[in-house]
Amino acid sequence: MSGLSGSHIAVIGLGASGLAAARLALDKGGDVYVSDLRIEPEVAARRADLRERGAQVELGRHDIERLAEADMVVVSPGIPLHAPILRVLQDRDIRWISEPEFAVQFFSGPLIAVTGTNGKTTTTLLLGHLLETAGVRVGVGGNVGGGLAPAASELALMVPAPDWYVLEMSSFQLSAIQSFRPDIGILTNLFPDHLDRYPSLEAYYADKARIFDNADHQSIWVLPEGDGVVDSLIGNTPGDRFYYGEDERSETHAFMTDGVLTLCFEDHRYPLLEMDDLSLIGRHNIRNALAASLATHLVGVPAESIADGLHTARPLPHRLELVAAHNGVVWLNDSKATNVAATRSALESLIQPVVLLLGGVDKGEDFRSLIPSVAHLRAVLAYGAAAPRIVSEIEDAVLVDGDLGLVVQRAKKLAEEGDAILLSPACSSFDMFDNYEERGQVFTALARESR
Repeated sequence: MSGLSGSHIAVIGLGASGLAAARLALDKGGDVYVSDLRIEPEVAARRADLRERGAQVELGRHDIERLAEADMVVVSPGIPLHAPILRVLQDRDIRWISEPEFAVQFFSGPLIAVTGTNGKTTTTLLLGHLLETAGVRVGVGGNVGGGLAPAASELALMVPAPDWYVLEMSSFQLSAIQSFRPDIGILTNLFPDHLDRYPSLEAYYADKARIFDNADHQSIWVLPEGDGVVDSLIGNTPGDRFYYGEDERSETHAFMTDGVLTLCFEDHRYPLLEMDDLSLIGRHNIRNALAASLATHLVGVPAESIADGLHTARPLPHRLELVAAHNGVVWLNDSKATNVAATRSALESLIQPVVLLLGGVDKGEDFRSLIPSVAHLRAVLAYGAAAPRIVSEIEDAVLVDGDLGLVVQRAKKLAEEGDAILLSPACSSFDMFDNYEERGQVFTALARESR
């Protein structure tokens, strides 16, 4: 698509993605209308910015008639699928698209899309780092949280345009695609999540599977070996498939052998990095590194350059991040673990006794599955809105009625030399914090003060 001159574009939601989509539409010559029910100062500041650029912006309401008249309606991922405005649009047979679907129409190069339940952001940003290290001009963004990368629409405005685009895609973004087709698609894993926003697990998986909708024989898929859910969803989707996993198997192209991350193509092995030299903590990050390395090699980057990139990769905040160490006790911030599978992965990555901080807003998952995940749990401290159910499902879990500061104080008293105090909540943060980043920042500050 060369431009939007003469087109009426409506954007619902004025978060980071909505703002980026509106700016892109204006840059391409569109007549832009934006609406958001929120009226907070931050949203009002974005309204002022867009009005200066020529957009019409309404806060506190949605003008249904303006939306109905638009040639294209773009919906931000923060708008819940059951939001009244979306029900109204559906009742009037008005279709909408997600912000990345809108943005990729203006991409001028090939696209790598990363989705899955856990590990998306780490894989996305590591992939971008590996490509940059190899001298590839790359634009990285999408659903990456915490301000670590821009929305997809910002990448469409990059000058000069990148050689490759890399997007992290959420299930909400994939739910509203039409022609979205990555040249390389990466799936990290699939586990129960977002059951507070989806009517069923099947509905959540179905949106993830939409990444396959527009595949053709030129599509390339990077997939976790032995993941039955992924295998069932991809089915007979066209394209070439390349697999990664910790164990070496005949069909696996990226794996661990003798403690070394390794690629294998046409029976030729390319050793990349010893596991102990990877700065990312946890065995799940080995899988993320294998996925990113495999995709980078499929772009055409030689193994030597990938190895250089792995050596210089750094951990991301709020993802099993070492934030303090006092009196023989390490403090780990895994605030991004907002579902049970992510917390289980963190526990399985640790060998020392753990004081686990668990809680937040309940997503309806079963907490009992966490207990076999670690050889020794020193204690489980349950807090926040989900605490009563956690205590009912995990024997000997202790309910802490108070803020995160009280939880940290209790954890410090229970931890012994050689232990890890782990914030890996398995819940969203919205009972106490605006987002998981704020939760992680507060925990980090408390940990560093707890000498």
